[in-house]
Amino acid sequence: QVQLVESGGGLAQPGGSLRLSCAVPGHIFSSYNLAWFRQTPGKEREFIARISWTGGSVVDDDIVKGRFTISRDNARNTVYLQMNRLKPEDTAVYYCAASTSPTISESGMDYWGKGTLVTVSS
Repeated sequence: QVQLVESGGGLAQPGGSLRLSCAVPGHIFSSYNLAWFRQTPGKEREFIARISWTGGSVVDDDIVKGRFTISRDNARNTVYLQMNRLKPEDTAVYYCAASTSPTISESGMDYWGKGTLVTVSS
């Protein structure tokens, strides 16, 4: 069973920063597209950013607005989401996902982590 494991969530103040990490099995990391989604209660899961195995990335500009950056560390089989200038509306459970295709669709993901909670509050 493939396990993606997120970490780095927690409480942040508005305007602060957090870096989320997702540990990915090596055989997945080297050939899959890796993405971050988030979900708040009562809403659908929404796409944030995706990075390919070659390093090319796609982000949702409406959410990111220059504040979030996705990256990958090939030596550690880890994908990151650096989140700066956090806002209360960024409060959500953040999920890491992997897909064989270059999709941003939730239904197109092959594997998911269990999520990590980010709370932005003063």
